[in-house]
Amino acid sequence: MSGRRVAVTGLGVICALGKNTPEVWDALREGRSGIAPLQLVDPAKLRFQNGAEVRGFDPEKHFPGSQQDHLDRFAQFAVVAAREAIQDSGIAFSDELREKTVIATGSCVGGQQTQDTGFVDLYQRGRGRVHPLTIPKVMANAGAGHISMEFGITGPAFTVSTACSSANHAIGQAFHMIRSGTAEAAIAGGSEAPFSLGLLKAWEAMRVISPDTCRPFSKNRLGMILGEGAGMLVLEPLEDARSRGAKIYGEIAGFGMSADAYHLTAPSALGAASAMRRALRDGEIGPDKILYVNAHGTGTAANDSTETRAIRDVFGVHADRLAVSSTKSMHGHALGAAGSLESIATFLALREGILPPTANYMEPDPECDLDYVPNQAREAKIEWALSNSFAFGGLNAVLAFRSHSR
Repeated sequence: MSGRRVAVTGLGVICALGKNTPEVWDALREGRSGIAPLQLVDPAKLRFQNGAEVRGFDPEKHFPGSQQDHLDRFAQFAVVAAREAIQDSGIAFSDELREKTVIATGSCVGGQQTQDTGFVDLYQRGRGRVHPLTIPKVMANAGAGHISMEFGITGPAFTVSTACSSANHAIGQAFHMIRSGTAEAAIAGGSEAPFSLGLLKAWEAMRVISPDTCRPFSKNRLGMILGEGAGMLVLEPLEDARSRGAKIYGEIAGFGMSADAYHLTAPSALGAASAMRRALRDGEIGPDKILYVNAHGTGTAANDSTETRAIRDVFGVHADRLAVSSTKSMHGHALGAAGSLESIATFLALREGILPPTANYMEPDPECDLDYVPNQAREAKIEWALSNSFAFGGLNAVLAFRSHSR
């Protein structure tokens, strides 16, 4: 589709694999998993024991004094990732640029830790009131609001909440705004911190959490593993990035969205395939150009086989030339932040020429018959890639990326 080309010039990330982009990339490249026994919640109260938590995160180092009391953990992650992404990009915000910069964040559940604490105070401890900042800490757009205030950005700022597709929807909307000229820069991504007892009990009731680890596309997979963290990207017109000599990780080239109109929780190959096709069509990209797909790959029986069918439907015989991997096998399923973590992993893969593996892969599944880059990273020079996000509610969002010649 005609319009300006959109470059990604800054990355910021915090998740179970590390507290910044270099740490996370080292773990992805090594195929090292961040899945471990739960520490934020007593695992004795749950049927599952493991999660992909951000270990050793000290809010005081990032939000001194009483500042941290104003932000739930998910919003803290959002701000930390945004700070790194903006510093990494080297972008300088003039007053004019601040007015033309968009902040687009994704979050599935918002401030769960704050909400859980309030419910404990109210129902378990019998207190007659909750913390006075409960609402501004719980609201899913808190991360976007704090990023706006910290950097004085007065352009459009909003949060998308489409379950596990939230971050991809946010990044995609920011991409379209820059491509069309509606915005001149963007901070886009997602953040999540789902490790509260109440929410974990809700996931336990769905019986989709693995009792040990996440094995996407492996025949003996037993379910997903929840994760937390944030990923933020700085987007700007390619011409602007080149003119200021910015480091360019690659381009966002296309974005596709679809709804399954099928089932609230069960995936649909038709809906997933539609979103992939729309991303390719939006970027005017021939399917044969794509050589890598960062899969949604949750590790559940239904998702992985359905996504495999969708990929084969879109790419036909070319599917056998694709490398497909799920980095959720290492950083867990970070819900509304998942797409941002996976977008960052994909951009680093394109830039560095190394495809992150699907960790914990043990046994081929006849229903999952693609090349899943099992267990070890692979050197590969890839120009075009997709990153898939498929959500409960049947809401799908797929991003298409292009590498940048240095």
